[in-house]
Parts: sequence; structure tokens; C-alpha cells
Amino acid sequence: MSETAFAPGETVTAAELARAGLLLLGVGASVDATAVFVPADEQGMARPIQIAAGCRIGAHAVIYGGVRLGEGARVEEGVIVGKPETGYAVGHIYPGAGADTVIEPQATLRSGAIVYAGVQVGAATLVGHQTLLRSFVTVGADTQLGHNLTVERATRIGDGVRCSPGSHLTSSCVLADRVFLGAGVRTINDRELIWRETDRQPELEPPRFEYGAKVGSGSTILAGVVIGEHALVGAGAVVTSDVPAGATAYGVPARVHARRDNAGAAS
Repeated sequence: MSETAFAPGETVTAAELARAGLLLLGVGASVDATAVFVPADEQGMARPIQIAAGCRIGAHAVIYGGVRLGEGARVEEGVIVGKPETGYAVGHIYPGAGADTVIEPQATLRSGAIVYAGVQVGAATLVGHQTLLRSFVTVGADTQLGHNLTVERATRIGDGVRCSPGSHLTSSCVLADRVFLGAGVRTINDRELIWRETDRQPELEPPRFEYGAKVGSGSTILAGVVIGEHALVGAGAVVTSDVPAGATAYGVPARVHARRDNAGAAS
């Protein structure tokens, strides 16, 4: 980090950033002439931007200070990556401070994606069109996030995960490796829906999805619920309590209708 002549939020070209010593550009990397860079955060602190060999940055992309793109990563048209968080949320004021934002090798951010500061996206992962990753989200390798997803702050998503379009992952959700979420899945982390109503802060309890869990389209998973390893939740379910490992649950509210033993046989 460094203090430079760049004003908070000021946009500059790749050439201007390079002259300031804040752009590291790998061999064969390509940056569209209309892409812009924002090196300094709202506190005036500038961070270098690293673009490894073979990266591609498309038209009208906006790259903030602290972004590191791994070899062969792709940032398509209109993507915003590394944006510092500002404003109020869940008892915290975010002051617009930048942070390291890491996009691993061969990952792709599709057109219109918005990736906030502090996010980490794993190797060969795809982030879909218009998908939003809020501050300090982590996403593993070989994961596919469909278009129009909202992934709230500090959510952790593992390797080999598939999230279908239009879903909402509330703050601090955990998706273990190989989880599959259908389209339009909704998650909740607040049992009382407190929003500046009282002097006390909400006690957030995000859902958790264990290894290999599968959740059908249109389901709603309530606060604190754990979907166990290899459990299956049917489409349109409203899940108000834990689903055991290997179980199948569906309905409103969801009920367990089948279980599997250690050998995989239904019971």
C-alpha cells in the first residue's frame, strides 16, 4: 500500500497506473482500452494491481486497487472487481477501505459481475453474468456460480460447488465442497428480522450446507439450519430444522421422508 497523488475513487488508465508503479502486467496479458483502474480507496490508500500472464480484461471493466488476477484469468465486459464496501449493514459501518482481492488462475468473471474488495475466487471457477459477491466472500476451485446470484459478506463456498441462477446466499453462509443449489434458493440468517429497530444487534445464524448436499429450486432455508452430507431437499421446500446426512426432505414445512444408511440403502 502507498499514499499517492491519486484521489479517493479517481479513475486512471493502465498507462497512468504503470507510470505510478502500481501496475504489474504479465506477458501476453490484454487490457481493453476502455477499462479503467481505481487505485485509491475512500481513505486515500492506494494498492498495486497485478495482472498475470495471459489475463484478459474486457471493455469498460473497472479494476480497484488490491486486485490480483492469476494467470489466464478473464474479466469480461463491464465487470467491477475489488470495489471497497461503504455504508451501514448489520451493525457495522463500512468505511470504503480497500483490501486484497484475489482471482486465481483460469477463473472467469462473466459480463456484469460485481466483486467487492477482499473476495477470493478459486482457480478455474466461473462467476456468472450480473452475479454479486460482497466483501470477503471466498469461493473454491472448479466452482460454478450461475447468473444473477447474490452472495452476501463473508460467505464461504467450497470446491466443485454448483449454484444455479437467481439464488440468494445470506451473510456468512457455508457451502462445503460439492454442494448443489438449484435456481432461486433463498437463505435466511436472522430469526427476528431486526433492522435498526432496537439498541440490540441481531444474533445471526447462517445456514450451513455440508459436503455433497443438494437443494432443489425454489427452496427456502431458515436461520441456523444444517443440511447434512449428501442430503437432498426437494424443490419448493421450506426447511425449518436440520436435515440429517443422507436424508431426503421436502414439503412446507419440510419433513424427512427417507434416509440412507452407511451402505447407501434407503430406509
